Amino acid sequence: MLDHPISADALAEMERCDRPLTVDDLVAIAYVLNTTPAVLLSHIPIDMPEPEGPFATGLPSDVDPTELRAWIEGKTTLDRESRVRWWEEWAGRLRVRSAHHEEQLQGVYAELRELGDLAVQEADAPPVQRLQWRIQDGEHALNQSEVALALTEHRLGNLREDA
Repeated sequence: MLDHPISADALAEMERCDRPLTVDDLVAIAYVLNTTPAVLLSHIPIDMPEPEGPFATGLPSDVDPTELRAWIEGKTTLDRESRVRWWEEWAGRLRVRSAHHEEQLQGVYAELRELGDLAVQEADAPPVQRLQWRIQDGEHALNQSEVALALTEHRLGNLREDA
């Protein structure tokens, strides 16, 4: 359709690694999927086990999926100084995210406290249930942010030690 046809058979050959994928193929596939070649190159399935070595030949072995995607998208380079700066900025964003989740959670707790005894007496009432669900969601989000921040700070510490 756009001067780079790829048949279903050719696509199947690429998926089986029976046919090499060209840059033109990658661009055409990205266009059809309404995404970018960078996104396709940086896609790492959620259920993919942690590799024993680097995600791709020639990369430092400690590059994780988030940093790999940032590098592919041109948001960072992989020299030590840039990597440390990128992880510091990532940690800063995670701190802001954690603070936001904490603030949101405290607001829901305040709403629940305002209901007082009514919240206990009417625990099955939809408004009280919605508050409980918001608390569960908020606690989960806060926990996830804190875990991500701890892992990020650990990674940053390792990069600084290796420098």
